[in-house]
Amino acid sequence: MELFRFKQGTAPLLVSMPHVGTHIQDVLARRMMPVAKTVPDTDWHLEQLYEFANDLGASILVATHSRYVVDLNRPPDNANLYPGQDTTGLCPIDTFAKQPIYRMGEEPDETEVKHRVGTYWKPYHAKLQEELARLKQVHGSALLWDAHSIASEVPRFFQGQLTDFNLGTADGASCRPEIGEKMLAIAERASGFTSVLNGRFKGGYITRTYGKPAEGVEAVQLELSEITYMDEPHPFGYRKDLAAQVQPHLRAMLEGFMGFHRS
Repeated sequence: MELFRFKQGTAPLLVSMPHVGTHIQDVLARRMMPVAKTVPDTDWHLEQLYEFANDLGASILVATHSRYVVDLNRPPDNANLYPGQDTTGLCPIDTFAKQPIYRMGEEPDETEVKHRVGTYWKPYHAKLQEELARLKQVHGSALLWDAHSIASEVPRFFQGQLTDFNLGTADGASCRPEIGEKMLAIAERASGFTSVLNGRFKGGYITRTYGKPAEGVEAVQLELSEITYMDEPHPFGYRKDLAAQVQPHLRAMLEGFMGFHRS
């Protein structure tokens, strides 16, 4: 299976979806517990939710393999992006609910982790870097939107119910401060939804690494609460009625983001 799907657009915007993939090759799936094979920690249905990005001319990069194979939004050295807080690793061994992913004794060792980084992680990041470089060459600068979603309640990571729109700019380092402020202002105008900037989710490896405003790349991460557009329990169904309410606000954010393009 292809490692990612990529569609080149005409705008200076790249939308990255590193946690959408659900594929786990059979030889690996046989080592996993039944719950892991349902890939509950997937960023479900984001391609469908962000369909409008095609109309905006965005380039779109989507991972095909599950984050249980390798997490594309973690550093290749597996450093913790949130020191002092519980997180899952580069090649996770447990789910967000702390259920074991692997049968006892079947966890990946260091050699296997390095192999997965080379086989799955590096190609995605190479394509991401390639497209950002192309956007800068064609448009003079590039905009990177890292699209994520997560269950509205994950006690392992945060207390209570998560805010609906969780914008992250690495505390203002991954883009000009006024961009984060504008995104938050747009989100705050969304009636019936809650929003925060650089709260529990400040942006992962992708946002922090590639967002370099001084070099012409502005990056924003949005961690969207899944309760806003889908049924959270298995089988994780997409809700068109809910999605129709949230999509105009997502589109407004992307359009507002594109307004900061520097030619």
